[in-house]
Amino acid sequence: MNKIYPYKRKIYYYETDKMGIVHHSNYVRILEEARIDFLAQAEMSFEKIESMGLMMPILSVECHYKKPLTFGVDFAVYSKITKFNGAVMDIEYRVVNCDTGELSLTGKSSQCFTDMNLKPIRTRNNYPEIYNVLSEYKGYEVTD
Repeated sequence: MNKIYPYKRKIYYYETDKMGIVHHSNYVRILEEARIDFLAQAEMSFEKIESMGLMMPILSVECHYKKPLTFGVDFAVYSKITKFNGAVMDIEYRVVNCDTGELSLTGKSSQCFTDMNLKPIRTRNNYPEIYNVLSEYKGYEVTD
């Protein structure tokens, strides 16, 4: 199992609104970036999953805004797989301002595995490589 590091970058100007803070809609994109990064670090990238003929559509996204991020601020996203049954995977996120250490957002996403026709797939039976890797990371705590 690889050590997974938090997803980190700066806030871009285009992500902010007239008030100079990150527009709420951009946090969903940040969570997606973090999810893609987590999977890549676990050596189960989106490209690899899609090359096997699978997709991971989103079932739901939830965000709880705590303290806004602003242009140029460094942030980190700490991701954790909280549920994985082979068909559905839930990930929880904590977005932290690296400059202050303050929690900016908590969130959660739920996604499922489907074939290219959006038919649900159980990875345990049909794609054991995916199932085994993601099961191994269930509950894994991302740290610096």
